[in-house]
Amino acid sequence: MPRARTSEQVQRQTAALQQDGSGCLSVYSLPLFAVALITCLLTALAFYAPTPTSASPIEFQSPIQNTTTIMTSASTRISPIFTREVQHWSDDIVRWAGASSLDPNLVAVVMQIESCGDPRAVSSAGAAGLFQVMPFHFQSTENPFNPETNAFRGLDYLARSLAKANGNVRLALAGYNGGIGVITRGEWSWSAQTLRYVYFGAPIYEDARNGLGSSPTLQEWYQKYGASLCRQASQRLGLNP
Repeated sequence: MPRARTSEQVQRQTAALQQDGSGCLSVYSLPLFAVALITCLLTALAFYAPTPTSASPIEFQSPIQNTTTIMTSASTRISPIFTREVQHWSDDIVRWAGASSLDPNLVAVVMQIESCGDPRAVSSAGAAGLFQVMPFHFQSTENPFNPETNAFRGLDYLARSLAKANGNVRLALAGYNGGIGVITRGEWSWSAQTLRYVYFGAPIYEDARNGLGSSPTLQEWYQKYGASLCRQASQRLGLNP
């Protein structure tokens, strides 16, 4: 910090200026010096001032741990790419997703592939309901076919899978289908079913998240695997043909 100058110093400097007009602080150059000084100060302030940034993308916050995948967990509806059977559950999907801190479109992807919205769906392995939850995830007093119970158990597992995958949706889908343990293993060790699940699930999610009006991958899934599943769901839900 510079020390304060005395009046005697000021008088000596003034006298020197009057005697030597070529000095750095001459009367003629003083305004230019002041302008330069002010310009430097303004430049310094601008340099250190916080720079405004664009809004950051929403990051999914898992109830288990922080993750980094970009999601719009505040969505109020699901993408139109999903079949009408899944659209039937749209309001519920948004509500369930909000309670689990998940993207509704990711929840819709899982329902689409697992049951196409059939609350009574059962797999050969014993998985049940909308999200095809295995029996050991339920308590003895719980009804696996109750949509609320099924969603609670299924989406809890999906959230844990997503957390284990550090927000990587592709790995989270693999974990949901093949068990969370597959997330840390090489893909060469995944089952054909898990590879197929990821092959369809991840691109469908991207199509939904990117706001597309239709999904070629979902259409492929429907033609190869989903037609009969969705037809059964449509009948179960009482939807018109």
